[in-house]
Amino acid sequence: MLIPVATMAQTSTPSSSRTLKIVALGDSLTAGYNLPASAAFPPVLEQALRQRGRSVEIVNAGVSGDTVQGGLERLDWSVADGTDGVILELGANDALRGLDPAVTRKGLEAIITRLKARGIPVLLAGMYAPRNLGADYATRFDAIYPELAKSHGLVLYPFFLEGIAGDRVLNQPDLLHPTAEGVRVIVRNILPTVERFLSTLPAKP
Repeated sequence: MLIPVATMAQTSTPSSSRTLKIVALGDSLTAGYNLPASAAFPPVLEQALRQRGRSVEIVNAGVSGDTVQGGLERLDWSVADGTDGVILELGANDALRGLDPAVTRKGLEAIITRLKARGIPVLLAGMYAPRNLGADYATRFDAIYPELAKSHGLVLYPFFLEGIAGDRVLNQPDLLHPTAEGVRVIVRNILPTVERFLSTLPAKP
């Protein structure tokens, strides 16, 4: 009978019966600097996921200019109770300011630890340091993300700006912030990783 089959399908995939709430915690790359709100990373990603049959709401918790420390300081009110997962995109401003990678690492680890303590899984979006800061700085900074992902068992997207970094067509004139088309490229590239992350989230009633 059709009704029992539908019931079985719903029972076997409890997450499909409700909307997953994801918070994108980040800086201007998440906030959508100089772009219409609808063209920022979180709503564009949400739309892409919905087009693929995912019932998800992605909250834009991006603040332009934020460092990792800034994200840590606003963590508790930026990520509300009931959040199913966090896409953590912070660190670009730390690198642009040449902050000690040890400080960036400590701050990211604090964010991850506090979210884990609240039972909120994290997808870690990595960043690379500008090469004009020297090889030693780049080596130390670039290693932060894969090492944290490994030690905390996180889903990692190695480089948030993959496919657009340095591209004059896909970035605004400052070559730091993506255009609306650049955001769409970011979303297209990160989408498989986000879907993998969503598939790891624990089912909730």
